[in-house]
Amino acid sequence: MHLYLSDHVEHIMVGNFIADSVKGKRINDYPSGISRGILLHRKIDNFSDQHPMVKASKKHFHSVYGKYSGVAVDIIYDHFLAVNFQQYTSLILNNFATNCYKVLLKHWPIMPWEVKLFLPFLIKHKRLQSYACFSGLSNALNIMSRRTSFPDKTKEAIETLKECYPALQKEFECFFGDVVLYVKNYQENA
Repeated sequence: MHLYLSDHVEHIMVGNFIADSVKGKRINDYPSGISRGILLHRKIDNFSDQHPMVKASKKHFHSVYGKYSGVAVDIIYDHFLAVNFQQYTSLILNNFATNCYKVLLKHWPIMPWEVKLFLPFLIKHKRLQSYACFSGLSNALNIMSRRTSFPDKTKEAIETLKECYPALQKEFECFFGDVVLYVKNYQENA
């Protein structure tokens, strides 16, 4: 979702993509355009954490993931964006993803080491496109659980998604319209 919200601006895309790996004042280690992308990512995360639809979506996953339900919702929302991509843009998901991969590879030298470790796998497995299907979503959740402290509850998460699909999709749609407007306003006033 963060790459989509970067409005096709390369430096913003890169900053938005690497932001979770850039802590605190390390933001100053990057050129201003990339720093703006990192700041945008942080603003989007803060906006998302406060949004009532995100809070509602987290409730569906709280019994499965507890304090990590927000991470699960981020991934689930990527699913809804991928599935409904043509509803939000005239671009084709595969073309958008291919362009994102090219931009990220172009900026490989400045990326934090942890991003350099997973970017080749993200591209090889077409992660952005794979969010559209349950198997790709399952794979993303499994990888998160193997590489982070994110609990290994993929089966339960997919079951919850299937059981609550209409409600989660509606929550995503309400949230996504708001976050797009928020980012537009933020970019105009930055």
